Amino acid sequence: MFTGLVEATGTLEARQSRGPGARLTIATAIGPLSLGESVAVDGCCLTVDSVRDGAFEADASAETLAKTTLGATAVGARVNLERAMKLGDRMGGHIVSGHVDGTGALASREPSGDAMVMRFSMPKELARYVAQKGSITVCGVSLTVNDVGDASFDVTIIPRTQRDTSLGDLALGSRVNLEVDLVARYLERLVTHADPSSDDAWLARLKRAGYM
Repeated sequence: MFTGLVEATGTLEARQSRGPGARLTIATAIGPLSLGESVAVDGCCLTVDSVRDGAFEADASAETLAKTTLGATAVGARVNLERAMKLGDRMGGHIVSGHVDGTGALASREPSGDAMVMRFSMPKELARYVAQKGSITVCGVSLTVNDVGDASFDVTIIPRTQRDTSLGDLALGSRVNLEVDLVARYLERLVTHADPSSDDAWLARLKRAGYM
């Protein structure tokens, strides 16, 4: 599990095909890393398989390459990195699994003082999990949703986030990895499989709170 608070950025040094998947080499000063530990790379949970001075290697499956941006990220591009959280650490972001739900694209970018308001497109099927003032992960970065539509949402990127993550490098049209709030997914499961005969009061409370 992760929090969406990026520890450092790295550089995609190489992507070597291995059958339908690929071996990724990430150059970074983050660490020391241990073999087998999990690292979120632009929001994708990968397992460290090899470590050398200033870099690590991880395998990406065909599914990961097809369903995230890692299959098309340019060699030399900056990527966001976060090691798995420790029990007892401060929870500064939100609960992030590192399992990407889909990809979107940067649709617009407008300055707001020193900050930047960014609008991202998203698959329509993800919109029901995204709420105003809720949380969403964009390329591994935990962000608060300002506004949400049927197929897009707005977030504000503060100067530190622009500087210390890859979000400040995005051009219009750039693809991004998206992970919706895990709590929203479990809530949907609870509601869709509830027994109306025994859970009427609980469902009514969810409706009053705006979850339904």
